[in-house]
Amino acid sequence: MNPIGWREYESAPQASPATLAALRELAVSLLSDNMARASGIVGLQAYHRPHAMAGTAVTVRTRGGDNLAIHRAFDFCRPGDVLVIDGGGELTQALMGDIMASYAESLGVQGLVIDGAIRDVGALRQREFPVYARGVTHRGPYKNGPGEINVPVTVGRMVVNPGDIIVGDEDGLLAIAPSDVESVIEGARKQGAKEAAALRSITEGRFDRTWVMPHRDRMMNG
Repeated sequence: MNPIGWREYESAPQASPATLAALRELAVSLLSDNMARASGIVGLQAYHRPHAMAGTAVTVRTRGGDNLAIHRAFDFCRPGDVLVIDGGGELTQALMGDIMASYAESLGVQGLVIDGAIRDVGALRQREFPVYARGVTHRGPYKNGPGEINVPVTVGRMVVNPGDIIVGDEDGLLAIAPSDVESVIEGARKQGAKEAAALRSITEGRFDRTWVMPHRDRMMNG
């Protein structure tokens, strides 16, 4: 029996360690630029020391301020996963704090992405374990349910499917479909090389800005 509101599905296949390692070496901004600059999880903040994150999404949809489904979702998490929690952006009750984050880390989870509130941020900010959330409150959670695991969720205005690859750094968060990840990595690497060349040209006094006025004129004149 898998009733609506309490549905649970097996976790999706994981991204390879090589893919995750490649993503950790690339800035989220480079990856985003190679997804037409139209994708991204927005409105969530990092509550940890700077540390690159990449992992396979295990998703949770829960009632705002209630973490019963999150506790259950730990049973679906494997080393290399990122737990992605759709708490509806509710900020009146924290969905978790230091204890649950520490337990997730002990499972080999690569990070937490929470569209809701957290607490114990003083402790979380001392660690590199990635925790992204919409906000903070000292008020603790309820444990009544309902909640669903490994279903499509909406987090920070972006739809995240189970098995999507979640990447994060100081600039923010992105979800990449497994079918797209190799092309996104290739494009990000090429752009990274191009941006490195631009930075070198600045230090050498030969940064090209000749395109600015012609481009402005084209935009102005339609």
